[in-house]
Amino acid sequence: MKKFILPFLAIIYTSLAFSQHTFKAIIKDSESKELLFGATAILQGTANGASADQNGYIEIKNIPHGKQTIIFSYVGYQEKRNTFLFPLIQTEPYEILLSAAEGEELETVLISATRSSRTIDNIPTRIEAISGEELEEKGNMKPGDIRMMLNESTGIQTQQTSATSYNSSIRIQGLDGKYTQILKDGYPLFSGFSGGLSLLQIAPLDLKQVEVIKGASSTLYGGGAIAGLVNLVSKTPKEEKELSFMLNGTSALGLDISGFYAKRNNKIGTTIFASYNVGTPYDPSEIGFTAIPKFTRYTVNPKLFVYFNEKTTLNVGINTTIEERIGGDIKYIENNGDDTHSYFEKNKTNRYSAQLGLDHTINDASSLSFKNSLSYYDRSIEIPNFKFSGIQLSSFNEATYNYKVENSEWIAGLNLWTDKFSQDKFDNSKAVDYHYTTFGGFVQNTWNATDKFILETGLRGDYQNEYGFFALPRISGLLKVNQKLSLRLGGGLGYKTPTVFTEDAERIQFRNVLPIDISKTEAEKSIGGNFDINYRTSLSDKMSFSINTLLFYTEIKNPLILTQTPENLFEFQQPNGSIDTKGIETNVKLAYGDLKLFVGYTLADVKEHYNGKSTKFPLVAKHRLNNVLMYEIEDSLKMGLEAYYFSPQTLNDGAKGKEYWLFGFMVEKIWDSFSIFINFENFGDTRQTKFDTIYTGTITNPTFRDIYAPVDGFVVNGGLKLKL
Repeated sequence: MKKFILPFLAIIYTSLAFSQHTFKAIIKDSESKELLFGATAILQGTANGASADQNGYIEIKNIPHGKQTIIFSYVGYQEKRNTFLFPLIQTEPYEILLSAAEGEELETVLISATRSSRTIDNIPTRIEAISGEELEEKGNMKPGDIRMMLNESTGIQTQQTSATSYNSSIRIQGLDGKYTQILKDGYPLFSGFSGGLSLLQIAPLDLKQVEVIKGASSTLYGGGAIAGLVNLVSKTPKEEKELSFMLNGTSALGLDISGFYAKRNNKIGTTIFASYNVGTPYDPSEIGFTAIPKFTRYTVNPKLFVYFNEKTTLNVGINTTIEERIGGDIKYIENNGDDTHSYFEKNKTNRYSAQLGLDHTINDASSLSFKNSLSYYDRSIEIPNFKFSGIQLSSFNEATYNYKVENSEWIAGLNLWTDKFSQDKFDNSKAVDYHYTTFGGFVQNTWNATDKFILETGLRGDYQNEYGFFALPRISGLLKVNQKLSLRLGGGLGYKTPTVFTEDAERIQFRNVLPIDISKTEAEKSIGGNFDINYRTSLSDKMSFSINTLLFYTEIKNPLILTQTPENLFEFQQPNGSIDTKGIETNVKLAYGDLKLFVGYTLADVKEHYNGKSTKFPLVAKHRLNNVLMYEIEDSLKMGLEAYYFSPQTLNDGAKGKEYWLFGFMVEKIWDSFSIFINFENFGDTRQTKFDTIYTGTITNPTFRDIYAPVDGFVVNGGLKLKL
C-alpha cells in the first residue's frame, strides 16, 4: 500500500505546488476612496503584474500556490506590500487602499488626453496639468469661467476679441485661437461659432484637472490641433458622496453661484453640476463703454454612470448653457440711452449637447472604448443696424482599441466628425454656410525600449469631404537620464479646415465677411516640434527645486488671412507664405516648507512671411513673465501673491502697444466643511484706457482698436465654499 500512497501524495503535492491562481483587487485612495486608474501591482520577485483600469480593477494571473507577496504602487503614494495565501478563500476582488506619501505632492497625475493609462512622468508627449489645489486656487480668482486660469499659464495667452462684451479666445505659443482645440473629457464641443465665447462659459467647479498639450496633436484628435489642445477633465463619482457649493461676489457687482454633486453606488453613479452667473455693466475708466458687460448665464450638466460589472462602464451626459450678454454704451445698457448713446453689442447663446461613452475591459491586455456626442449651438450677435446669427450642428463618433503588453502599448481608433453651420438670412448678403464631414483613422504605439527610454509613434489618416486626404505622422521620445533629469523630443504634422470663425472675423461681428471659396482655398497645414528638458531635485529635507525648459517651433503654410476688398467687404485669402512661431518656455519651482515660488518665462517670436517680407504677428507679447508666491498651511490657510509682465505687442493697425504688469493677491481660510476666500485681482489697476485708447470715431459709431491689456482694472472678489 505504501508504494501507492507515497507516490500519490507526491503527485498531489507537486500539482498543488505548480498550480496557478488569479488575484483580483480594486485599488483606491485611502482617504477619498477615489479609484486609482493606472496603479500597479507586481508579484514580488517576478515580472508578473498588471495596471488598474478606469474602474481601479486589477487582475494578476498565473500566481503559484502558497504564500505570495504582492507589491502595490502608484505615483505619489506609499508603496504597499500584502502577503496572501494561495489558493485564496475570498472570491470577490480585494479592496486595496493606498495612502499618499508623506510630504509628497500629487502633482504627477494620470493623463487622459493621451488615451493611455500612463502617468505624466511616463508619457513621451509633453503635457502640462492643472489639478488639485492649484486648480482650486485658480478657481477662487475667477469662479465664473476659465479665462484667467489659462491666461496665467506659461505659454498661453487669452485674447479679448470684443472691447465691450469680453469675448475671448485662447492662444498657445502666440498662434490664433482657431489653431487650438478645446475638449471636454475628450469630446470636441467648443469649436467653430462657439469659439469666441467658450472660455467665458465654462465654470471650473466640476473640473478635476485641465490638461494642455502644446504643439501639433493631430494624430489622436485630428484637424485643428495645430498649436495644441486643452482637455478639460470632469470629476467622476466616488463611493463617498461629494456635495459642494461656491458663492462668489465681485466689487463690479458680479455674482457666481455654483453647485456640484457626485455619488457612486454599486451599479449607478451620478454627477450634477449647475451654475448661475450674473454680470453688471461696469465702466471703471468712465469712458462711456462697458469694460464688463451685463450678462446672465445658466448652466446645467447632469451625468449618469452605469457600472454593469468590473469591466464595463457606461456614462451619459447632457450639457446645457443659456446666456444673454450685452455690452456697449453704458448709458444705453442701463436704459438711459438716446440718439447719441445708442451703441450696443448683444450676444445670445443656447448650447445643448449630449455625450455617451462606453468603456469595456476585455482582459488584462486589451480594452475597447466608444464615444458619441451631438451638439446644437444657437448664437446671435447684434450691433446697431446689423445682426449675425446661425445654428451650428455637430457630431462626433469614435471607437478606440487599446492593447498593452509588457513593454508596449497600442492605441488604434476610428473617428467620424460632422460639422454644419446654417446662417440666418436677414439681407441679400451671401451666407457663410458650410457642411463638413471628416472620417479618420489613427494608430499610436508607446514602446518602453529600455528602462530609461520610451518611444511614441503615431499615424493618422483623415478624409475631409471638401479638402481631401491628410496624412499626419507624429513621433516623440522620452529619455530618463536619471531620477532627476529627463528629456523629451517630439514633432508632427497638422492641418486646419478653413471656416470663417476666426479672431479677426469675431472682432468685427462677422459683418460683411464673405463665405470661403472652397475652389480657391486649401486646408492650412503645419509642421512643428519641441524639445523639453526637465530637472528636479531635493536641496534639503524641507527644500525642493525643479526647472523645466521647452524649445518650440511651428510653421503654418498658406494660412487664411482676412482681407478687406475695395468694396469694403472682407474676404479670406490665402497668399503664398507662412506663419511661424519659435521660442522658449521656462518654468522654475522652488519649495521650502509651506512656501512655494513659481517663476515662468515665455519667449514667443511669431512672424508672418509674405512676398519675401517678414513682419511681426499682431497681438503677441514676445516676452512674458509669470511669478507666483504661495504660502499654505495644509487644510487651514492659503495665501498667494502674483505678478505678471507682458512686453509691448504689435497691433493690427500698425501701432505698438505698451508693456504692463499685473498684480494679484489671494487669501483663503479653510475649516472642516467650508472656507472663505478673497482675491484682489489687478490691485495695481492696470488698464489699457490708462495708457492707450480702445476706440476711434464717435461714441455713437465707434471703431474699436485691439484689446491687448485689461480694461476692467482692479476688481475684488470673494466668497464662500461649502463641502457637505
